[in-house]
Amino acid sequence: ESAEDVNMLRQSLRSVSAVRNAVKAQGSRAMSSYSLPSLPYDLGALEPVVNTEIMTLHHGKHHATYVANLNAAMEKYADAEAKKDVAAMIALQGAIKFNGGGHVNHSIFWTNLCSPKDAVAVGDASPELAKMIDAQWGSLDAFKTEFNTKTAAVQGSGWGWLGYDKTAKKLAIATCANQDPLSTTGLVPLLGIDVWEHAYYLQYKNVRPEYL
Repeated sequence: ESAEDVNMLRQSLRSVSAVRNAVKAQGSRAMSSYSLPSLPYDLGALEPVVNTEIMTLHHGKHHATYVANLNAAMEKYADAEAKKDVAAMIALQGAIKFNGGGHVNHSIFWTNLCSPKDAVAVGDASPELAKMIDAQWGSLDAFKTEFNTKTAAVQGSGWGWLGYDKTAKKLAIATCANQDPLSTTGLVPLLGIDVWEHAYYLQYKNVRPEYL
């Protein structure tokens, strides 16, 4: 193997390991056996904010496809790894990152949502988080304005995130392209908003800020 092959393999292994660890953090039990998580509410529970048709397609079709493709990619990766097929391992890196990230991100996303009738103030749900938001942004409204502005500005498809920086001990607003998981940046994901069009277009058309 050339030095270039070795470096590419190391990059591939780091990428796959990062996504695998992120997936495991969502409760998956073993490589190549990831499953679609059940929603913690009915498909129509988010009405009128997110309609039933969107939730049915988003969870039952889009997320399910990420899970199926992740399992297929990880099975191929395990086979390539057993055969020491470096080229095949590298070639699968993109599929694992994209589909693994899609599974991780959506698994977090569903738990960030609730029925409008069950919504509570941030201060009641998490007094510690509310204090940190006030300390860094001055108010919840100021945080929401910055979060929504940055998330609405994501080009193409991606995610807006509120994460926690364990080193700086601070909150951070971040955006990620496509299905890249926030955890691969070093931030702990707290709140994620999907701004792929499949998350809102059937209801909000091309007016992303109204969805946010």
